[in-house]
Amino acid sequence: MADSAAAAAAAAVQPATVGQAVIPLVNRLQDIMARLDGEAAGGVELPQVAAIGGQSSGKSSVLEALVGRDFLPRGPEICTRRPLVLQLVRHSAPEEWGEFLHAPGRRFDDFEHIKREIQSETDKEAGGNKGVSDKQIRLKIFSPNVIDITLVDLPGITRVPVGDQPSDIESRIRTMIMQYIKHPSCIILAVSPANADLANSDALQLARLGDPDGSRTIGVITKLDIMDRGTDARNFLLGNVIPLKLGYVGIVNRSQEDINFNRSIKDALAFEEKFFSTLPAYHGLSQCCGVPQLAKKLNMILLKHITDMLPGLKSRINAQLVAVAKEHAAYGDTAESTAGQGVKLLNILGKYCEAFSSMVEGKNKVSTDQLSGGARIHYIFQSIFVKSLEVCKSNSLTYLHSRHVSMLLQFTVC
Repeated sequence: MADSAAAAAAAAVQPATVGQAVIPLVNRLQDIMARLDGEAAGGVELPQVAAIGGQSSGKSSVLEALVGRDFLPRGPEICTRRPLVLQLVRHSAPEEWGEFLHAPGRRFDDFEHIKREIQSETDKEAGGNKGVSDKQIRLKIFSPNVIDITLVDLPGITRVPVGDQPSDIESRIRTMIMQYIKHPSCIILAVSPANADLANSDALQLARLGDPDGSRTIGVITKLDIMDRGTDARNFLLGNVIPLKLGYVGIVNRSQEDINFNRSIKDALAFEEKFFSTLPAYHGLSQCCGVPQLAKKLNMILLKHITDMLPGLKSRINAQLVAVAKEHAAYGDTAESTAGQGVKLLNILGKYCEAFSSMVEGKNKVSTDQLSGGARIHYIFQSIFVKSLEVCKSNSLTYLHSRHVSMLLQFTVC
């Protein structure tokens, strides 16, 4: 029953040929941009969906339900410690596998291996004791059971530092999240648990900072099955409490006990479908209840968002291409072979060294408005450096001998 619901949701959106072309295109652009630093990317912001939520919001369960497989590290404390860019690619073959951008040519057929790879890469960058990093992990999952979606799973908001986390861990994570959601190109997936105070949800409060008018935020309300007896989330799902233009979707998560006893996502989806069909409070809300509806909604919203942004995105990328072409032309004729490119690079470095030497020796034409070259270096040593040394306490320099200075000077001479 759950499989048929997911398949129906996938079939409902897959015939749109624009979706089959546009989302993979943006995925390829994201992979290219990921290899560039911020300056080289030229400030080009690509459309994406960022998932945010508190530490126990059920965000990981939402992502695993969208994939239909267990693949994320789990634990009682913070699990997502690096942004995970998750690209879901629907294909017709029955096989399911994952590929990481940092491991080109390697295919992960076992989803337990995917989980271990995420954990390993996280520990490599952020340490093994709960540290966090803003360096992305990029994972692409191919499956016949998913809908084309690209999501960024961001670290959950936490208030109490654990392990090697700094005392300002909450501020750092909030800053990291804002770096994504502040851009108009980002759709915000704000995940909030129904068994907490939804009106004071961390995710919705952060989303309001990045998206004040609520025009690009989707609310996801998790754990609907464990709300206090006699209460429900109907008014929230209808947008009567905190209105969002993209609306809300309510879902039922697997509990930690379900995960501990290896309850499958397939069984969890079947339970979710039964829950919504039997509880009167959610009758008439089928369009905003359940994981299949969330997948369909995300796909359609992302498609529209990309389509709306394409003209401006194309203009910005073309402007960058023109600028790079002009810079490239300034280097002279294009070298096709690797050897030719090496020679050209050496020539550029040689010209730079000549220009730098001329500046230091005072041979080039410079403005007389300010000191430059050797005169500037002399001024720094005689004025700024000496004054700094005078400020230092004498005992701070007790062990600084002339031989140490000589050793340091050896590394400063080209």
